[in-house]
Amino acid sequence: MTLPSVPGPYFKSDSPERGNFIDAKSDGHPITLEGRVLSRSCQPVAHALLDLWHADQDGLYDEDGFRYRGHIYSDAQGRYTFHTIEPAVYPGRTRHFHFKVQAPGRSVLTTQLFFPGEPRNHVDQLFRPQLLMNISDAPKLMSAQFDFVVDA
Repeated sequence: MTLPSVPGPYFKSDSPERGNFIDAKSDGHPITLEGRVLSRSCQPVAHALLDLWHADQDGLYDEDGFRYRGHIYSDAQGRYTFHTIEPAVYPGRTRHFHFKVQAPGRSVLTTQLFFPGEPRNHVDQLFRPQLLMNISDAPKLMSAQFDFVVDA
């Protein structure tokens, strides 16, 4: 089971349904985040809700709108994909993504995903090595992978 974590103070309900957060004002390093939602028995979870939110390239959250916020549903094989930017660090935190994941009709998993090799991982009290993404970085596009395991 994927470890839970706190949602933090910046969660907003009613995010738009979208998996692409890149817009004309996106100034950060692009990243594609993908993976699967699986049950405890490693079966794909179709139509699981994945709600993502994160800071921008300056370490700020959009509290007025839904920039770098949105949700999608996993496909029939449990797969999901988000296109966004690498969030910046901000005081007291290491680089991270926030997620709420929910299999149909089940309870919500709230968690955070972290970047390997970040200097601030060891000082962030919310960091958990079990929540590290697998990262492949290239000059034009970073790729991250994480499989969520939920009650289904």
